[in-house]
Amino acid sequence: MELAKKRAELWQELAGKALTGQRISMKEALPVIQADNSHLLPILHAAYTVRSHYYGNKVKLNMIINAKSGLCPENCGYCSQSIVSTAPVKTYSLLDKDTLLAGAKEAMERKAGTYCIVASGKGPTERELDQVIEAVNEIRETMPLKLCACLGLLKEEQAQRLADAGVNRYNHNVNTSRSNYASITTTHTYEQRIETLQRVKEAGMSPCSGVIIGMGESDSEIVEMAYALRELDADSIPVNFLNAIPGTPLQHAGRTIALKALKVLALFRFVCPSKEIRIAGGREVSLRSLQPLALYAANSIFVGDYLTTDGQEVSMDHGMIEDLGFQIELNALEVGME
Repeated sequence: MELAKKRAELWQELAGKALTGQRISMKEALPVIQADNSHLLPILHAAYTVRSHYYGNKVKLNMIINAKSGLCPENCGYCSQSIVSTAPVKTYSLLDKDTLLAGAKEAMERKAGTYCIVASGKGPTERELDQVIEAVNEIRETMPLKLCACLGLLKEEQAQRLADAGVNRYNHNVNTSRSNYASITTTHTYEQRIETLQRVKEAGMSPCSGVIIGMGESDSEIVEMAYALRELDADSIPVNFLNAIPGTPLQHAGRTIALKALKVLALFRFVCPSKEIRIAGGREVSLRSLQPLALYAANSIFVGDYLTTDGQEVSMDHGMIEDLGFQIELNALEVGME
């Protein structure tokens, strides 16, 4: 009994520091993901203390549309759309405006507050940017959705055009640690991704950047990722767990087990306490039946399918949130229109 009390006090101390604005040290952070599994519930309870302070029991829903599939010249080892992948994925150029609008309507039906338009490739052409902006203009006029774009590396003027059109958020994941980056892709650099995120911030969009866990990184590197995103001041942090797709260079990578995945989410909550922590791609594969527990650390999920992999049924996500006694967070734009 005394040992259990000490465990709880240890993790609550981290929660207390997070709540009072103190930066926990990397030395304090690493034990979160290396803790014995018997510590899991106290860790999640401490993470929930922080999560509930900033977000109560609300859960943000996000939906993505694969607006351009395949045809990518990059060699990212995790991606089925890359030039080095032999995975059988659909390939098509950027979807037309009507299809993007239909996706936005579907996001509304799924109770998502944020709709993210994602396109494969190193970065958008001017024609693609024009198409996205045309759809964004119409969505903003007709639907109370926050809009996110994920189009690859951006030039300064491209970032400004998206911001001026009313794109609220731009996603560009760091994916892995700086030191592990070259083992994942060599057709662009970690620094280029950081530059795009800086341009996003300078243009006035909210930066969204996250990671993919399970790509050969060490525990210390996972902690480095969390601190890198803290330093970048990313407002939204999607935490993906590698879904090893046959035909990709990382097809033989092992699954991140559920108990470790939960500790990783708690780590990100302690390091980035006030930020939107989203359980993203691969949650169904890694967390399996323990998905509900993840929402004690995270406060956001994707609903529906991902880019080239299937997600959980939307009704199951809604039911999971309801069964926890949590509530789907209404989009602030939607509230303003009531």
